[in-house]
Amino acid sequence: MAVSEEESSSSSSSRPNTSNTNLRSPNADAFYLAKTVLRGSVVLQAVCGHFRSPSSYDVVFGKETSIELVIVDEDGVVQSISEQPVFGTIKDIAVLPWNKRFQVQNPKVMGKDMLLVISDSGKLSFLTFCSEMHRFLPLTHIQLSDPGNSRHQVGRMLAVDSSGCFVAASAYEDQLAIFSLSMSSSGDIIDKRILCPPEKDGGLETAKGSIINISGTIWSMCFISEDYNQPEKERKPVLAILLNRWGSFYRNELLLLEWNIKEQSVQVVYQFAEAGPLAYHIVEVPYAHGFAFLFRAGDIALMDFRNVKSPSCVHRTSLNFTPLEEKKFKNSIRIPDIMDEEGMYSVAASALLELGDINKNDDPMNIDDYSSVQPGSNYVCSWSWKPGVTNGHRIIFSADSGDLYALEVLFESDGVRVNLSDCLYKGRPANALLWLDCGFVAVIVDMADGMVLKFEEGFLKYKSSIQNIAPILDMCIVDYPDEKHDQMFACSGMASEGSLRIIRSGISVEKLLKTAPIYQGVTGTWTVKMKVSDPYHSFLVLSFVEETRVLSVGVNFSDVTESVGFQPDVCTLACGVVADGVMVQIHQRGVRLCLPVGSVHPEGIPFSSPICTSWFPDNMSISLGAVGHGMIVVATSSPCFLFILGIRCSLAYHYEVYQMYCVKLQNELSCISIPQKHLELSRFLTNYAANNSTPAFPSGNHVDNLFLIGTHRPSVEVVSFTGDKGLQVLAIGIISLTNTLGTTISGCVPEDVRLVLVDRLYVLSGLRNGMLLRFEWPSASTLSSTGPTGQQSVVGSSTINFHISSNLLSPNNEVPEIFKSNISGKTEGDLPVNLQLIAVRRIGITPVFLVSLSDSLDADMIALSDRPWLLQTARHSLSYTSISFQPSTHVTPVCSVECPRGILFVAENSLNLVEMVPSKRLNVQTFHLGGTPRKILYHNATRLLFIMRTELDNDSCSSDICCVDPLSGSVVSSFKFEPGETGKCMEFIKVGCEHVLVVGTSLSAGPAMMPSGEAESTKGRLLVLFLEYTQISDSGSVTQRNSPIGGYSADQLFNSSLCSSPDDNNYDGIKLEETEAWHLRLAYSTIVSGMVLAVCPYLDSYFLFSSGSTFSVCGFANDNCQRMRKFASARTRFTIMTLTSHFTRIAVGDCRDGVLFYSYHEDSKKLEQVYCDPVQRLVADCLLMDVDTAVVSDRKGSLVVLSCANHLEDNASPERNLTLSCSYYMGEIAMSMRKGSFSYKLPADDMLKDSDDATNNINSSRNCIMASTLLGSIIIFIPMTREEYELLEEVQARLVVDPLTAPILGNDHNEFRSRESRAGIRKILDGDILGQFLELTSMQQEAVLALPSGTPNVTVMSTLKPPMPVMVNQVVRLLERVHYALN
Repeated sequence: MAVSEEESSSSSSSRPNTSNTNLRSPNADAFYLAKTVLRGSVVLQAVCGHFRSPSSYDVVFGKETSIELVIVDEDGVVQSISEQPVFGTIKDIAVLPWNKRFQVQNPKVMGKDMLLVISDSGKLSFLTFCSEMHRFLPLTHIQLSDPGNSRHQVGRMLAVDSSGCFVAASAYEDQLAIFSLSMSSSGDIIDKRILCPPEKDGGLETAKGSIINISGTIWSMCFISEDYNQPEKERKPVLAILLNRWGSFYRNELLLLEWNIKEQSVQVVYQFAEAGPLAYHIVEVPYAHGFAFLFRAGDIALMDFRNVKSPSCVHRTSLNFTPLEEKKFKNSIRIPDIMDEEGMYSVAASALLELGDINKNDDPMNIDDYSSVQPGSNYVCSWSWKPGVTNGHRIIFSADSGDLYALEVLFESDGVRVNLSDCLYKGRPANALLWLDCGFVAVIVDMADGMVLKFEEGFLKYKSSIQNIAPILDMCIVDYPDEKHDQMFACSGMASEGSLRIIRSGISVEKLLKTAPIYQGVTGTWTVKMKVSDPYHSFLVLSFVEETRVLSVGVNFSDVTESVGFQPDVCTLACGVVADGVMVQIHQRGVRLCLPVGSVHPEGIPFSSPICTSWFPDNMSISLGAVGHGMIVVATSSPCFLFILGIRCSLAYHYEVYQMYCVKLQNELSCISIPQKHLELSRFLTNYAANNSTPAFPSGNHVDNLFLIGTHRPSVEVVSFTGDKGLQVLAIGIISLTNTLGTTISGCVPEDVRLVLVDRLYVLSGLRNGMLLRFEWPSASTLSSTGPTGQQSVVGSSTINFHISSNLLSPNNEVPEIFKSNISGKTEGDLPVNLQLIAVRRIGITPVFLVSLSDSLDADMIALSDRPWLLQTARHSLSYTSISFQPSTHVTPVCSVECPRGILFVAENSLNLVEMVPSKRLNVQTFHLGGTPRKILYHNATRLLFIMRTELDNDSCSSDICCVDPLSGSVVSSFKFEPGETGKCMEFIKVGCEHVLVVGTSLSAGPAMMPSGEAESTKGRLLVLFLEYTQISDSGSVTQRNSPIGGYSADQLFNSSLCSSPDDNNYDGIKLEETEAWHLRLAYSTIVSGMVLAVCPYLDSYFLFSSGSTFSVCGFANDNCQRMRKFASARTRFTIMTLTSHFTRIAVGDCRDGVLFYSYHEDSKKLEQVYCDPVQRLVADCLLMDVDTAVVSDRKGSLVVLSCANHLEDNASPERNLTLSCSYYMGEIAMSMRKGSFSYKLPADDMLKDSDDATNNINSSRNCIMASTLLGSIIIFIPMTREEYELLEEVQARLVVDPLTAPILGNDHNEFRSRESRAGIRKILDGDILGQFLELTSMQQEAVLALPSGTPNVTVMSTLKPPMPVMVNQVVRLLERVHYALN
């Protein structure tokens, strides 16, 4: 992604005619695909349970538009396991614990907790985690209400009975529903249900026979636990709800509802109202029959509901931690404050009356008269119970002061006692708390990073952060010519938690070491352990064209080649440890066995020099090799032979290599891999043979040695070597791939092959043409459908025959005569088994190398091609994510005491030691700014970031503009606004050959507009700033150079990469001294009527600014930044929010009328409105893609593309509406959008060889849009051709109805993405739905495309053409290109 020049400055051309066809959209139709590249980081709900398996302990974050499953490891680091979009808006989530009374036929659900989600789909969704698909899938949906966000329909809040037998769901107001769960063998989850009240505007019967209603806001609810010894048929669940009635004298109303399941009726068994402190939550005490906490403003009341008809308050705890005048977080700001900063959502607020206590005499519910405890000044924000404790009751809670406390409930013979702990931790108020196993506590904070704490010595200690980059108020994308990865700089957080975030694509790595570029010609890298069971690597082996070097692994990498014994003057083909303390080097001329000395490793031999012995194949050269425990496999070419070698010890420290078996090959081998011995591996193959009638291992045999080979046939084969049967080909996968035209793809020779065992056994192979394949053992049904294996030409795919040579042959004996074996008598069930090709992906054009991160068969891998990718082996099909590192030629894991997760890359002739950072769920670097960053600009000349801050905790000013060094995050200088002045906007404006910074501010307190949208009577200021460079010489004299920004050679100052370490202050040998500084200076300012909310450049010598509902065209006389002139002004009906321009076109976005197009006539110096938005729209941001097309995001979560390309401007009038080209409902508010170039073309894309297609692709790539949202998401909108759009539209219509890929919360996908849009408007394709296609296996992809088309978007094209046949290869190829480019 790269920012176009139009984004950073105005057009460089003079002012030609607006009818210039080169500047107009070539096609009025816009075709886009929207893909989320970074999901929102705002956590609104957090729950924990056993979701993946009965023994796992998992955490689920609800993030409004997505859900994320994470774990907290033993170090307290949060690691993401799975994250998926929900294609809807989450209202609440809860855990349904597994109940032994549930009868479920599906064994994959047995013992696992379920996730309950209530959403804008109007459904209650029961989700279970599917290990095969590695994400949540729905078990069932219960329709509660119509889709949407009506406050009167059930779908706001959830409550689950602690036994997992009952669930309640409420609306915002007036209504709720209760369900009993059965989980019967028939598959039904819901047994019975009841709506309260049963009719709209109805009431509920009380115990005395009267009728009351529950009209009002339902603040909180919980089930009151029953006596579990009670017979199940007699159980009557009781639900407690907190109600706030509109206009009621009483602030709190507590209702206890009892559901008589047998009679299907709900009765109000108790009602209590009080005018005391406001009650926020009611919380059940788990494993304590009939008790609940009532959290009120200033205190916590423990309620006894064992007798629901006569409850009482048994204890009250005052919350008086922080005096009001000393509240710590006075600058705390919420999301509504961001939205309402200009007053656009102002509504009348009802004041809560401070009513005195009412005399309740002897009422046991008279909480405030219970004791002499006086209410405090604090309240509970969030809480969590200690997990897994049935005989103790401890709860941790966060007060609004940010302090964490614990309460312990003790049930003693003389009554109930509640103990309040001392303050356990001081921080920010928590939105959510989770008390986890092993003493960990997850703290979720609003608009700031969360934390993982741990109980140590009675207090909570900080362990790690839970990253949250929301809200993103502004961002800029920087494309460095010397950088391999583009980066985004984002304004994140609010007030004291405001920060600059540097966001990079891919998986984050921490750079530990980089050598000088002196390693030319590296042909291979390996790390070797001294003993198979060692936890750390001992040696790093580097192979060159004609040389080999062995380095010790540790703090320093020192050369120990001579002490290890490797032959230094040869190119090493493979190496490894064949037995404890015995290392093997394979080179072209032979195999060398070495015993390193004790000086380089404690387990070495006690001699001064290593002991070495060799084995040589007579008159042949070795081309490939692999080393395993107890076995060495080498292959030769011309002629082609495969040798199985072993080692034996004759005397102490004296080993020899001997030849055990020899095979003559029909096809040359391309790669060999020996997996680690694993008990589960033998067990899997034996069970597979038994279950599929394949006599793979006769009774009494097991796999002693197993290895994999890739051949030039091409094929991949799994071969076993046993002492009695010799060599057997157990399984074979033939590689025969075709492109969309049906022709065979060339270069499909395996470059690498690996065996993986995660839940199931499968084979991964990287090909020389940049493709990645996954093979699996077929099921019994697949075997029977393909016929007898003996009828298929799979035997001897790589071998003419097997020959067992004598075990007594000396290492250097000649290869004996080959004995021919009889292979004609194969019958059904004989070996080998045909492997099934599950998935094919292209990840580049260079050969794909597979490098496991550990020796385990379930370890993740690095797939190295054009760039490094992390291949997640536990995922279904093929799942890979780019690693945030430059293209490399070789890679190997390096595990040492100092760096247990190290990875060594060879890139640009340098060795680079990095470490993947598990603590960073997001690849984000953070620099705290101490205020809310509102706007950000990047200046190319100085390589500085200009950031506008507000809400500063500073006595002299509350807002400023600071210059930040993006390498260190340090503030180089700042320009402070006047007291009471707040920065609103800024932009670089060209003045002659230089640039100045034009800034708009507000001089008035309060909102910028009235509730009607019209501008308030306020004042603002327009400022022009330039950058001054100051240098203090050694003599103490000060050298100043005053010039507009960009007047100096920045290459002399900041000539470095942003990928450098944040602590590195050296810039390619030039250090920024403390005696050098940049300072912003004021050149011009003027006070205007109205807040200046928008500024933008216009053409070469003008700029635009808005104040209130007026915007003006201005410039600088004689290119003097101190002489500003206003040339023309225009007025809109409502307050102007955004200004943008492209060439001569001006787009004005206001808070009611949407986007208006204007033209400026230089001759008459007049502004003329030529087009307007067809609908009312509250604009958040706007981009002009060209003079005819605007992309607009609004504050309801939608993005639309507007165009006037089909209209003539000669007779245009303001009444001529713009055309709605396409729309997309994001469900998130995009406050900032940027235009850039993006090409989803692979380095060698056969589909773009045609010059016209290539030209169209390049032109459309410049119209890519990147949007950032208040929830912290980053969404990219990619332009597509009509043909690509039609193809993917057909695929999307099928994916939204397939059970594996449909929206998991039951939303109608078309309805969700069409919200806030007119009917009949083309929809932007949903890349998140389409991205799931790549997660499916080839058979599942075929099944999806075989489905009848769902209900595709109603577009002109779909009514003119019949549905086209969709090919899997064609779809995969297109989606692969998008995935490749986004990473």
